[in-house]
Amino acid sequence: MQGAASIRYTIGSEKLCRITSEAARHLWRLLQEAGKPGGALRIAVVGGGCSGLQYQMELVDRLREKDILIEAGEVRLVIDPKSALFIAGSVLDYSDDLQNRGFVVRNPRASSHCSCGKSFAV
Repeated sequence: MQGAASIRYTIGSEKLCRITSEAARHLWRLLQEAGKPGGALRIAVVGGGCSGLQYQMELVDRLREKDILIEAGEVRLVIDPKSALFIAGSVLDYSDDLQNRGFVVRNPRASSHCSCGKSFAV
């Protein structure tokens, strides 16, 4: 990843967020198509949605100060420290469901979800 040498970051483990093999396959393909083969998926928790919190995801090729980098095989996740408090123990999966195709965070800490499945509360 670019910028890793000059930025302070932490190496995390899949105890923070595990990546399923299906999610890893789709993430690897997306990074290749985006021209970011050394990049990562950034997952952040932001305010919003019906239940108060929602996940925000983007492909990135740079780390930010204090990020947590999780490497799982050929793919990487990047999570900021504040979001890590909400994500700890989660699993990143990929859903092929017609209505909800894409990456899904399965979070055991979420106490409730909205009916559309896009937001959560802890």
